[in-house]
Amino acid sequence: MSKPIAAMASLVRPLVEPHCDGLDVTWFTSTEEALEIAPHAEIGWFDMYDKEKMREVLAKATNLKWLNSIYAGVEHFPLDQLKTQGTIVTNGAGLNSSPIAEFVLMGMLAAAKRTDKLLDLQKQQAWPEQAPGTDELADSKALIIGYGGIGQQVAKKLSGFDVNITAVRRNVSDDPAGLSTEVISTNDWRARLGDFDWVIISAPATQETRHLLGAEELAAMKPSAWLVNVARGSLVDQSALLDALTDKKIGGAVLDVTEPEPLPKGDPLWTAPNCFITMHVSGVAQTRMFQRAATRFVKNLQHYQNGTQMIAVADLARGY
Repeated sequence: MSKPIAAMASLVRPLVEPHCDGLDVTWFTSTEEALEIAPHAEIGWFDMYDKEKMREVLAKATNLKWLNSIYAGVEHFPLDQLKTQGTIVTNGAGLNSSPIAEFVLMGMLAAAKRTDKLLDLQKQQAWPEQAPGTDELADSKALIIGYGGIGQQVAKKLSGFDVNITAVRRNVSDDPAGLSTEVISTNDWRARLGDFDWVIISAPATQETRHLLGAEELAAMKPSAWLVNVARGSLVDQSALLDALTDKKIGGAVLDVTEPEPLPKGDPLWTAPNCFITMHVSGVAQTRMFQRAATRFVKNLQHYQNGTQMIAVADLARGY
């Protein structure tokens, strides 16, 4: 019996090859090599930074039974095609939850203590008597929109800073993170936006969540509140956010994601007041991403070969 054909980037080869005896693997090093093997692959791991090239490769992967990805979001995959083919998609949900949560905490502390202004003062060799940022995280109130793996990790880390946390979840239940977090439904959070000092977005990007926060929602926030987005840029109406920042309708924004990415040079959001922009690095700002992804792939390969339930199977109908 011939071995199942698999296609994976050579980057992960040292981590997974010892566990692939039952596969006929092509370790591709370029888009051209990926395009060549894609039509024959039963198992594929085709993650690429260039999403258009990745879609081109996946369009040719018509015999794919299992697609693995390190990405938590699947909005850049040809979902209709994969659904039609019956392809199982396992994503990176939860792999980078801890470092992303650390990034959220970093952004909040930087906003509260105004790290940007402190560094400017250092450059000026100035020593003012008054600190530029005097807010405290303790006893502040945070709303986490999207309470999956990332949102739960954010809540765990913020609980150590005595932040009062409310989380938005599709299925309202007891806190799955085992904390004392108040969990509310997707229908209830807008009416309470004015209660929070921090609004943190960690929800998946779908058609349903596009521009989840627009002008109306931003206007309902506290004038001193900060928005923190580590999900996708598409969840925020960026034009409305720019207006809110320029007109000081909210305290500020910490954005690890924008729309589009990269954010073009000259875009007014770069210089908007009280706006911290990082380059979608929260999920890769750590050292063990590929090790964790490889370990999960190996476990899922065993499940795939045994016909048992795989880890982190994406719901293609919902888009995450």
